[in-house]
Amino acid sequence: LFTVINESQKQQLGSVSYSSRYALGLFYEAGTGLAVPWAAQYIADNPCIRFISIDNKKRNIESPGAGPSVVVHTTVTFGSEHLDSDPAEVQQIILSHLQRILPSLPKPSSIKCQKWRYSQVTRAVPNCPGQMILHTQPLLICGGDGFTRSNFDGCIESAVSLAEAVKPHL
Repeated sequence: LFTVINESQKQQLGSVSYSSRYALGLFYEAGTGLAVPWAAQYIADNPCIRFISIDNKKRNIESPGAGPSVVVHTTVTFGSEHLDSDPAEVQQIILSHLQRILPSLPKPSSIKCQKWRYSQVTRAVPNCPGQMILHTQPLLICGGDGFTRSNFDGCIESAVSLAEAVKPHL
């Protein structure tokens, strides 16, 4: 047997940190109208809510047979402050903020509150832009946003770095 990961790599990987967030889904019966003129909105000035989308509009999949849904993402600060809070309590706090932002929303038929303990990278693996070779025989490489940043560009950067790391071993 071989050692897959050395102590230095273990320390580097252990130094990665992530933000925590909540997402709230509000689901409506087919035919429910939502008087919201946009598909998605970034909320800059709320201590709880950062992003709201009318999901079926955002995905361009509006259908008379399917009810609309609203997805709400919280701020990083709210997520970390309420990480160990009762989910029912967190749901009520988010709903109260949403009510102030979108007072015309009808009562949903169901609600789902989801905690993301590990949402977005806040500190990536140091000195490993895009990937880390854990072992060469057999080849084992890890990558992803934990080696760059949590956005589309970070994912592409990691993918390119992974491809370049694999090339010499082909």
